[in-house]
Formats: sequence, structure tokens, C-alpha cells
Amino acid sequence: MRSNLLKHTYPRHAMTITLPIEHSTKQQPDCDSPFESPSPLDSLRERHCAVYYTLLWRRKQLLVQLTEEPKTPYLPPLEAEHWLTECLQRSPVRLVKLPATLTEVNLEVWANACAKAGKSAFLQVPNTKALPKKTSRVQWWLKRSIEWAIAALLLLVLSPFMLVLSWLIVKQSAGPILFNQWRVGERGKLFRILKFRTMVAGAEQLHHQVMGNQPGLHKCENDPRITSVGCWMRKYSLDELPQLINVLRGEMSLVGPRPWALYDAVRLSPEVRHRLNALPGITGIWQITRRSTLRDIDAVNRIDLGYLGEWSFSQDLKILLLTIPKVISGFGAY
Repeated sequence: MRSNLLKHTYPRHAMTITLPIEHSTKQQPDCDSPFESPSPLDSLRERHCAVYYTLLWRRKQLLVQLTEEPKTPYLPPLEAEHWLTECLQRSPVRLVKLPATLTEVNLEVWANACAKAGKSAFLQVPNTKALPKKTSRVQWWLKRSIEWAIAALLLLVLSPFMLVLSWLIVKQSAGPILFNQWRVGERGKLFRILKFRTMVAGAEQLHHQVMGNQPGLHKCENDPRITSVGCWMRKYSLDELPQLINVLRGEMSLVGPRPWALYDAVRLSPEVRHRLNALPGITGIWQITRRSTLRDIDAVNRIDLGYLGEWSFSQDLKILLLTIPKVISGFGAY
């Protein structure tokens, strides 16, 4: 039954199906408090407050919305990620649009299931015309072409150095060389950002135990999960070198707004959520001017919106050049 309910499409008229989901209200400890390792789906299984999905089919797109009251037909709860994956694999939908009001855990469950089923996952974000891609088409095309060439050249030149970094990571601690994490990309599309692993294996599961109820960007100066090699790599932003692969894939730009992690994206206020339409970058105006000295999420977004409103090819070139001394000095990095 679960699989068949996602099997049909309705080109013009929407059909609704509901299933309960769980929103965790569990309080997290402070940044410097002891922490324990939870199951990745703990907060999904904690039945504190039931909310319901409403699924709408439109032109091979699956729109996911939230409702407080169940409607018919009724679908039992998806208590495991593989059930959702199976449903999506049997469905002809090509992409899934998720509400930005979902919790981080539920967004991750949907993103993982979509990736395994070969479907694209998007956050539902307000449309905006104030994007360089729309206002300066020729300059934008020139920027993307040059950035792709620079990223390919840098990967070729830096590959021996990146192999050395990989060896240091393996020697320091057990675990994978690369770390990937869901981020919000252009038009709200979810993608996996690539970084060199700078923390102990499994550190992502301890994120909220370390950050606690910390407001603003989730950055902790004395994060106990970071290894000694990772600390050195973070100081000079060497952990971000694999993001050149994201640039080649078209998921990121060399220069652009900060790519928001799910735990930051879900806390954005509706007034600045349209910023999620922009293509994110490895470096940007926030990184060279404020970085970790400014951690208010909405303030960072307003800086990014100002950058997008005044965008020019020459400004991106200036940001790229100013990034070099900032990286060498370790400005605001931890």
C-alpha cells in the first residue's frame, strides 16, 4: 500500500494523502556540557507532537506540505527511511519539493530517501527576480565559465597537496577522508557539500549535543570533536578544497553566498528565505568581512542579499583576490 500511493501522477489536479510525522521538542545541553551519541532518527521516533504531511502531485513533481489535521485517504507513519525510499523508487515523480518549516531531522530523512531513489529534493522557497543569473545574463555566463575552468585547473595543480592532506587525515584518526553534508543550493535544491574530514568519525551525530541551544550560526570555537590536524586545516580553510568538485558539478560557485546547512536553513526567518534561490559559493562577502565574528543568521542573510543586489563580475573578482590574504591569516576560522 505504501509504495502504490506514490505511484501515480496527476498533471493538473492535486491529490492529498496524509501521514503523521514527529517533531521533537527535546531540549539540548549547552556547548560545553557532556554529550552522548544518539541514534540518527531518535528525534523522528520521539512522539512529542504529531504533525501530518499532505502530498500533492503536479506534473511529475511531489509537493510536500504540513497540516495539523489528518485527511483521507490515510497513510500509516513511515517509521523507517527505507519505506520512503521504496515509495519514491516506485513513483514516476522526478523531484520532491519540501516545506522549509520541516525539522532538520525530517528534511534529512527526505533528502536521503530522494538521493537513494534518484530523485532531486528541493526546499520550497519564495521566488525572486533579484538574482545575477536573471539580471546580468551575459556577465553571469562569463563568470560561470571562468569559474569552472579555474576549479578544474586548481584541482589538477593541488591534487598532490590534497593527497598529502588525505594521508594526514587517515593517520590522525580512523574514518573516511571526505565529509559530506546536505546543504541548500540554487533554487533551494539540496546537495551534498564535500569537505576534508576535520572531526572524529561520527561527529555529525553529536552536533546538537555540542551546540546545544546556541543561537545564530552553529559554530563552536572549542569544539571537542575537532582533531588536531582538523584544527590546522580549518585555520587555513584547507578542508574546503574538495568543494572545487562541487563547483565542477554546478552545485556551487567560487564566489557566492554561504551554503546553508539544514540545521541553519530551518531557522531562517521567512523575510530572508528567498535568499536560498541563489547559487552558493566557496567564498563570499561574509567570509572576507565578518566570518565567525558575525553569527546572527538573518544578519548574514541580509549581507548576502546586499551582495546579490549589487552583484557584478568585478566585485566577484575583488572578493576572490581578498580571500587569499584572509585565508593565509586564518581570519575568523575555527
